[in-house]
Amino acid sequence: MAFALTIKRLSALWPVAGLVLLAVNLRAAITGVPPLLDQLRAVTGLSGLDVSVLSTLPVLCLGGFAWLAPPLARRVGLDAALAGGLALIAGGVLLRSVPSPLALFAGTLLAGAGIAIGNVLMPVAVKRHFPDRTGVFTGLAMMLMAASGALAAAMAVPLGTLAGWRVALAVWAAPALLAVPAWAVPAWQGRRERPEPFPSAPRAAQGSLLRSPLAWSVAAFLGTVSLMFYVLVAWLPTIMRDHGFPPAEAGVMVSALQIISIPLGLAVPVAAARMSGQRPLVIGVVVAMAVGLAGLLLAPAAGWLWVAVLGLATGSAFPLAFTLLGLRSPSPQVAARLSGMAQTIGYLTAGAGPLTVGVLHEVTGGWRIPMLLLLVLLLPETAFGLLAARSGHVRLSVGGRPRHTTR
Repeated sequence: MAFALTIKRLSALWPVAGLVLLAVNLRAAITGVPPLLDQLRAVTGLSGLDVSVLSTLPVLCLGGFAWLAPPLARRVGLDAALAGGLALIAGGVLLRSVPSPLALFAGTLLAGAGIAIGNVLMPVAVKRHFPDRTGVFTGLAMMLMAASGALAAAMAVPLGTLAGWRVALAVWAAPALLAVPAWAVPAWQGRRERPEPFPSAPRAAQGSLLRSPLAWSVAAFLGTVSLMFYVLVAWLPTIMRDHGFPPAEAGVMVSALQIISIPLGLAVPVAAARMSGQRPLVIGVVVAMAVGLAGLLLAPAAGWLWVAVLGLATGSAFPLAFTLLGLRSPSPQVAARLSGMAQTIGYLTAGAGPLTVGVLHEVTGGWRIPMLLLLVLLLPETAFGLLAARSGHVRLSVGGRPRHTTR
């Protein structure tokens, strides 16, 4: 009897362990690389353009492979799809620790594809396994993502100095390898039901989002805030090193940028959901980002101050953009489709950021022009954000005609 009770309790904890391990793997494999770019460039002989492409590739993968996740989950089941995504992360992380440019890029591609699958399916897992505590476990997952990303950035240079860059990269295969059984075992045993991760949409939720200006505004806002975040993750260590900060301290700055976002991941969605319109939050995000970027441009010696301000900006913008996916959707089915559309378009847009900034830095030999470009990009971010923050729901259309509107 006691043994059966213990097994039952372990079965109840299994989804929690799976979610925790999944969330830990959705940022660390990306944020642990930028602090090591100088070492990678010296060892592998990468050019400045190669480094820019390497910095951009994970973000492009998030958009380029996001569309695969829903059909994969429908075909093999949610648990098996997540196990497969985590296996890709583990394999990619191990492959890119091989001292070869080809292995570095191929491993990054595999890990990025796995992260894209996990990124899209994580909300589905929360909704399926914790339907009555969606907010709590979504917040838990976002905090773990931010914390693991911060830890990976902070550990990169010290671990690379102590044990070498290969160990500093390969170490993040360990949590992915631990996470694979957490999803593969239930899938193999058939212990859980295997419904489609996205229920069939009712007629009211059928149609196209591509003719909805609000849907495009939400996608564009997610794209611009993601672009800002990934540019800072990719290039902030190099920017701060070029302004005289030690490499280890510059890596810690990226970590601090993400640590600040941990409490904001809970606070911003709660605040946004209580507001009829989220325009004040959009304005606050843009103002903070403008102050931080202008500070780096004009007074880089006060680097820690601007990192704190940018942490507030990016830590608020990302949760706000994801919260708008739900607030602008009239049903779960539309929310799933809007999320897929926004993540594909948004991350593909964001992928251009690190590459463009890296090329501009290489061509101009400094950071003035790239920083000015980021400041200019705050104009469309503001416009799309204010449109996306208006109270209302997206429209779906069939044959060019709106099927329904709400509010």
